[in-house]
Amino acid sequence: MTITSKSLAALIFVILFGGVAFTTAMGWWATESTKEPVTFTEGEFAGLPNPADIRGSYTFGDIEKSFGIPPAVLAQAFNIQTDGPAFAIKSLEEIYATGEFEIGTASVRLFAAFYNGLPLDLSTDMYLPESAAVLLKERTLTPDQLAYLDSHTIPNPAADPSAPTPAPVQVTESAPEEESTERVIKGKTTFREILDWGVTQETIEQIMGIPMPNALTTIKDYCTEKGLDFETIKTALQAEVDKAGQ
Repeated sequence: MTITSKSLAALIFVILFGGVAFTTAMGWWATESTKEPVTFTEGEFAGLPNPADIRGSYTFGDIEKSFGIPPAVLAQAFNIQTDGPAFAIKSLEEIYATGEFEIGTASVRLFAAFYNGLPLDLSTDMYLPESAAVLLKERTLTPDQLAYLDSHTIPNPAADPSAPTPAPVQVTESAPEEESTERVIKGKTTFREILDWGVTQETIEQIMGIPMPNALTTIKDYCTEKGLDFETIKTALQAEVDKAGQ
């Protein structure tokens, strides 16, 4: 059987656009990110949104849609002057940029988890401003959650935006020497530092999925530049840092 050029063109058209129409009808075709976190797949929380999947590109409106937390509550929790649903979570990092401890996407994950009684891996340090802790303590928290909250709360920023953020309230005191040698990835940590901590360049590039830049570049700045989720990359790199230090 001989297929003419006209028949071939018609066949390609049907296959291409027919496939798009079918996948659209089935709900498989999407041109935009839905900005909905994945759900738990098993256990008592199966079907509920997983706060660990909250991204920096989410807005207060996205959080309300998935976790039922009104933008006004989120604004009060993070001590900001807007309660608009369009406020992007990643903007919190800029607001709290002068502080020693990071307030950002991971903080929203923590707040959403505790607010709704959802599980979250607490093996990494995530901090909340005092205003968020006050709201959470009005809800039902487990003793472990309360203990974590007490050791990971920082005072709200001072009225003067140029003033440094005070250190967080800690349950136990740590010696200054221990803090200075602590191998914890923060917003100002450079690639050079984690290389010195024993993580290889190959491992770093494997985690990021792209080549490593100049070693003096901060990890956070590079993630922002390349559109990577800093909190996700930081958690993976921190695991490698901890492994190398064992």
